[in-house]
Amino acid sequence: MVGSAIAHLADEQGHEVLGKGSNDLDLCDRKAVFAEILEAKPDVLIIAAAKVGGIRANSEQPVDFLTINLQIQGNLLDAAHAAQIEKVLFLGSSCIYPKFAPQPLKEESLLTSPLEETNEPYAIAKIAGIKLVDAYKKQYGHNWLSAMPTNLYGPRDNFHPENSHVLPALIQRFHLAKEQGVETVTIWGDGTPLREFLHVEDLARACLILVGDIEIETLVNIGSGHEVSIKELAELVSEVVGYSGGVRFDTSKPNGTPRKLLDSSKIMNKGWMPKIDLESGIKSSYEWYLANNNRRMT
Repeated sequence: MVGSAIAHLADEQGHEVLGKGSNDLDLCDRKAVFAEILEAKPDVLIIAAAKVGGIRANSEQPVDFLTINLQIQGNLLDAAHAAQIEKVLFLGSSCIYPKFAPQPLKEESLLTSPLEETNEPYAIAKIAGIKLVDAYKKQYGHNWLSAMPTNLYGPRDNFHPENSHVLPALIQRFHLAKEQGVETVTIWGDGTPLREFLHVEDLARACLILVGDIEIETLVNIGSGHEVSIKELAELVSEVVGYSGGVRFDTSKPNGTPRKLLDSSKIMNKGWMPKIDLESGIKSSYEWYLANNNRRMT
């Protein structure tokens, strides 16, 4: 989802876009990654690839979320060094910040207190990626940067019923409930956690701004600046999908981090602002889902 959005925008802006999809290049295969990067030798490398998922997937596959992400980012960053790539942008996740860090979350909050337990392996892997970028900058003087997006959504999202993030998961579940005439949709937690969402096309614009001015920071947040409760999000998705049944919250399941709002003043001070509001973004995501729902559900 993220890589394709960035590639599409970069192509529109006249950049030559190189790279292969996950079906064509195994990023856990170190030899293959080195061969690909050393042959291409791009001026800019944007690392958007990762194994991602929601609370359930993180809880059930902690080894995969830790080891696969460590392999992907280690292979790509080491290959970028070997190829002497001038600019590298590593994309992490807002889950790197402590569970109870002051809100909105500033870049300086990294590693100041414990993480949220439900996605700790993924967060640790992403923190390791940030630290590897910093280490390469310190040891070799590379002009590299890490950016932390908030919760992302949009076209080409993963709508898997068990392994997706909350927003695409809700779209999938409310759509199927409507189609199957299910009277109630059950959602994990009590609905009170607050989350911030950013459309992937807004993220793509921010990324291309950063690679054009990559020397100024080592870590930059990218968020919309607006938050919504899971309950409010469920109601909005239900309305967009046209589901007329009820919603039940399963309080025996974990909520995750109670609140997660990024301080995105660094990127906003460069003139970037999100353009796509949440309701419009959900509508366009649902339209994409309807046109492609046989491809991203398994």
